[in-house]
Formats: sequence, C-alpha cells, structure tokens
Amino acid sequence: MYTFCPHCGQRYENEPGFFIGATYVSYALSVGIVLGTAIVLFNFFGDPSAFVYISVAIGLMLVTMPFNFRVARVIYIYLFSGIEYEENPRMITREKEV
Repeated sequence: MYTFCPHCGQRYENEPGFFIGATYVSYALSVGIVLGTAIVLFNFFGDPSAFVYISVAIGLMLVTMPFNFRVARVIYIYLFSGIEYEENPRMITREKEV
C-alpha cells in the first residue's frame, strides 16, 4: 500500500500502528465468508460432513485473503481517518522526507 495517495498526496497512515485495527475488520469479513460458505453448503449441498465445511471455508479464505486484506484497510480508512472521496482532488503540498 502506498504511504501517500498518488493523486492528492494525503498520508494514509495517521499514526504508527494505525492499521492494526483493520485486522478486526478483516476478521469480520472472514467470519462473513465462513458463514456464507456454511449457509450455501447446507442449503444447496444437503449438509455435507464437517471436513467439507472446514476445507471449503479455509480454501475460500485463502483465495480471498489478498482482497480481504485490502478491503479491510479501505473500510478502516473510511471509518476512522476522516479521508473522504473527492472526484477532483487537490494536491497536498508536503515537505520532502529525509
């Protein structure tokens, strides 16, 4: 993830460790994936064995992990950082980092 927005120059991480809270959002998304998987397997595949539930849920979580990680950070940024989408962003001038 970029340190600064390439379009407007806004710094994404407000303080050190800011995105640690995004792990809770990621956990909630993972729980949603597991519950959705369980509902689909139960309703459409006639309640398969526990091994099928676990292996399909783990497989889906591994496949969606990169997407889940990024979406969790985006949700966390929108919830807690005050950054909002602007259609025509203005460039923030900042001093060079040494």
